[in-house]
Amino acid sequence: MNPDKAIIFDLDGTLLDTLRDLADSGNAVLEARGFPTHPKKAYRTFIGNGMMNLVRDIFPEGHRPELGAETDVVLAEYRAAYGERWKNTTVIFPGIAQLLNELTTKGIPIAVLSNKAHDFTEKCVEAFLSEWKWDVVLGAREGVPKKPDPAGAVGAAKVLGLNPSDCFFIGDSDVDMMTAVNAGMHAVGVNWGFRPVEELLGAGAEFILEDPHDLCSLLETEI
Repeated sequence: MNPDKAIIFDLDGTLLDTLRDLADSGNAVLEARGFPTHPKKAYRTFIGNGMMNLVRDIFPEGHRPELGAETDVVLAEYRAAYGERWKNTTVIFPGIAQLLNELTTKGIPIAVLSNKAHDFTEKCVEAFLSEWKWDVVLGAREGVPKKPDPAGAVGAAKVLGLNPSDCFFIGDSDVDMMTAVNAGMHAVGVNWGFRPVEELLGAGAEFILEDPHDLCSLLETEI
């Protein structure tokens, strides 16, 4: 395995199954405002573009908060709801612990780049993934465009001391695959996440992992 490589992971739907906690938080906001809630599976399509988009998309057409002060109020409500629920049911996906063990044993740098708010990204990594040493942990931050803009991914590669072409971006959504393509990284999709494989392939995925351990086999080919 080539040590001059690095792995940048998406968080929600890739490393952690956060779907129930995210859905429960969104539904709490809707219920408090008198709107119908969504089944958990519906949140698969709401997640991935950041909390600002999520809190607008969960509302019915014609009732979505206007960008600006109205959205800021709803976003604050969502952050409060998620702050109470973010670790109620969230778990690491099967096989991820073993993958991270192997990567760190082999000295492969690992990073997280998420569109989840930076503070919640750090909380989730600390609560569920602190067993491993992360070289970079980045969520959505003021002044840095969200994925699929390549700025965050390219910045992570710079911190890792590698060219983007030496990085593998692992994710479960079209946003992640587009981020990898835009940053000049290897786009690697996972089939255990929140979005269908067809979406990943359509967005530029070079490879689809059927199992987390497949990533180690992929790296051994030294692409």
